[in-house]
Amino acid sequence: MTSIKDVARTVGVSTATVSRALRGLPRVSEETRFRVLQVAADLDYVASPSAASLATGQTRAVGVVVPFVTRWFYGGVVQGAEGLLRDAGYDLLLYNLGGDRETRRRVFSTHLSRKRVDVVLVLSLSPTQEELTWLRKLDRPVAVVGATVPGWSSVGIDDQETAHIAMRHLLALGHRRIGYIGGSLEDQLDFAAPLDRLLGYRQAMSSAGLHAQPEWEVVGDFTVRGGLEAMRLLLEAELGLTAVFAASDEMAVGAVHAIREAGLRVPQDMSVIGIDDHEMAEFFELSTVAQPVHEQGRLAAELLLGVLAGDPEHPVTPAVVTVPTRLVVRHTTGPLAAPR
Repeated sequence: MTSIKDVARTVGVSTATVSRALRGLPRVSEETRFRVLQVAADLDYVASPSAASLATGQTRAVGVVVPFVTRWFYGGVVQGAEGLLRDAGYDLLLYNLGGDRETRRRVFSTHLSRKRVDVVLVLSLSPTQEELTWLRKLDRPVAVVGATVPGWSSVGIDDQETAHIAMRHLLALGHRRIGYIGGSLEDQLDFAAPLDRLLGYRQAMSSAGLHAQPEWEVVGDFTVRGGLEAMRLLLEAELGLTAVFAASDEMAVGAVHAIREAGLRVPQDMSVIGIDDHEMAEFFELSTVAQPVHEQGRLAAELLLGVLAGDPEHPVTPAVVTVPTRLVVRHTTGPLAAPR
């Protein structure tokens, strides 16, 4: 069976050069690339993944750390990244944390440290100091989606500004008693979005000369069930709210169901807006602030591929990419109704 060494010997170059030429990587002249492809075809050489890894020091794999693989946002980001990485010849190794801290510790301290990946993509998490130490020892490029870490490339939205967009819409409709359904702040060092979106809500209220009451803010854990239970709490408290801003569409959908369950009308009695433009948002006629989920995954993949294709002696400067969001008005928000 023909090996990569046979091709290299025939062409008169190293096995690493043969590998780079066959995979279309830079720093190989067109003349050499053509000769390598010609000899490989003549010798019926088929590249072995393990041999390529030994020759180049690359595994052709990307490690993706996902907090909850079943959540719509994370699935969308992974899908957006996977298409571009697959076309470039890379496989994805998915590390699903499932919200479990022990699993998270094992992934960062053990699984990734085995160096079975060329780069790492982390979704939404802001790594702890201990995790940063482990990743630096790994000595692999890292990119983050949904958070920012100094020294790493990142892609995401401006969560505070996105919250402002949602709140400005409700305020423009005349609402002043606006509740908030968000995520738990117990893990605020790990997840940036819950805290930033809450701050955006509070800042918007303050800028409008309003004071948000602590009891107007409840936790929905970014799930439909969580939004349902959170909205039930707000309704049972009889706070006189006329609108609710949910920090995700899934929580907003749960809130809409709870309002209707209580015999109230949306938006005549209570307006609801979310964030995401979830694939089911249009079906539920949900007003929302849309973010390009697949695009964030694709952009992160582009950043990682740029590092992989670059010259190790001239590292690519980490990029911080902020993607825009936009207001999408449907039928769950409306003008403040006159008191009945």
